[in-house]
Amino acid sequence: MIKELEGKNIAIVAMGKSQLDYHMSLSHSQEYDEVWAINSMCAVVKTDRLFMMDPASRFFDTEDPGPQTKVMRKLLPKLKCPIYSCELDKRAPSIELYPLDDVISELSCGYLNNTIAYAIAFAALNNVGKINMFGADFSYTTNVHFGEMGRACCEFWLSKCMSKGIDISIAATSSMLDTNVSEKEKLYGYHRLQDPPVVYLKDGDLKTTKFSEVKKDNKKLVGVSGRKDYMKVSKTNGLLPAEPNQY
Repeated sequence: MIKELEGKNIAIVAMGKSQLDYHMSLSHSQEYDEVWAINSMCAVVKTDRLFMMDPASRFFDTEDPGPQTKVMRKLLPKLKCPIYSCELDKRAPSIELYPLDDVISELSCGYLNNTIAYAIAFAALNNVGKINMFGADFSYTTNVHFGEMGRACCEFWLSKCMSKGIDISIAATSSMLDTNVSEKEKLYGYHRLQDPPVVYLKDGDLKTTKFSEVKKDNKKLVGVSGRKDYMKVSKTNGLLPAEPNQY
């Protein structure tokens, strides 16, 4: 464990559309103790730790990473921050072996099927205080909810973090944990009622109330985005972007 990470406010920035919420948060004075990039996001954000669970040889010796290949070949030899991966490579001197044995033994789980999940598990191992997720979207409603592998695994690890008392914040436009679902539609079944219950935040705790009571009591809803992707939401509703959900 890295003692100085305990209780820290961490941003994990991946490559999905909701990475835009990260840049927006910086322009609105949000600060983070550390920023952890996933793969080639290290080319875009100031990175304190990079998680790249594919071996570096995949970037150096093949074209398999597609458009990430060129920029990673350029950056990996130069990066000074820790790069967590599955294998050391002299061409990328900052690579450190991911603490796989510690994660599995300490957290009693070996369900790790994508790089973002490894970053979340690393945060859990080191008892950070808060995780802010950006760019970890995995599915997009405009493409019949096309889904990339990994969303379930990430949500599973976020749940384990919650159980450890770690605060979780998801980018408002991300589909992870149904964050971008309309507040009136978050509770399945109830969403069919004329005046459905909605979730709101009161004194740090989650409560429910009828939607009709929200404006009257000036309650702060958890989530304000609709079932649209970022650009459609911004054009139709002017959400650029909303406050992240809190869980």
